[in-house]
Amino acid sequence: METISSSLFHKIVQPGVANAGPHPAVILLHGRGTDENDLLGLASYLDPRLFIASVRAPFAFPNGGHTWYEIIEVGTPEQSQFEESYQRLLQFITDLKQGYPVDPQRVFLLGFSMGSVMSFALSLSRPDLVRGVIAHSGYIPEHMAHQFRLNALDALALFVGHGTHDPVIPVTYGRRAKEFLSATKADLTYKEYPIPHTMSEESLTDLSFWLQQRLDPSSPLDVPAKNR
Repeated sequence: METISSSLFHKIVQPGVANAGPHPAVILLHGRGTDENDLLGLASYLDPRLFIASVRAPFAFPNGGHTWYEIIEVGTPEQSQFEESYQRLLQFITDLKQGYPVDPQRVFLLGFSMGSVMSFALSLSRPDLVRGVIAHSGYIPEHMAHQFRLNALDALALFVGHGTHDPVIPVTYGRRAKEFLSATKADLTYKEYPIPHTMSEESLTDLSFWLQQRLDPSSPLDVPAKNR
């Protein structure tokens, strides 16, 4: 299958199960200084029913790779680039649903670091567009809180993971996200891990199991997805 033309360059991984769809889908959003290839390795951890699209952030990063926005300080994105990335991601989700054999009611975002910031931004302002979010090692962009639809998160599921030894985006940002989201009706799972600014085998197993359960709530709750 060829990739469609859209607002964000991307690569796709087709489901590992043989049916015509529509398939549940996950959009992978990388962190600063990498590209669409960075998170493709997660495909082996994820449910084979998923249609995977890994996107490239729109701005070149001076040290190589790409970025979603410039950083004024931790927790404060440069506004014009942030807004452009947000609008492009919004359009990409529309294009994904129209151009690929995916189930529009089962689209998930999986973001790491800066990619998780974009995942929070999109899902909290447009919860109608996605079923759930995995946000690892990031923060909620509270500068756009006036756009958040906090009273409309009943159907939104979120897995928030953070390393307790993260020197890039300290775990206090993850805990702030937990506090923020716990005041809503969103289905929130929050986990901390003894790791720096990265994902671990444990967090990958947890998030893949969490995602599998949102695809198939009748699955046994005591068997991690990777071991089934």
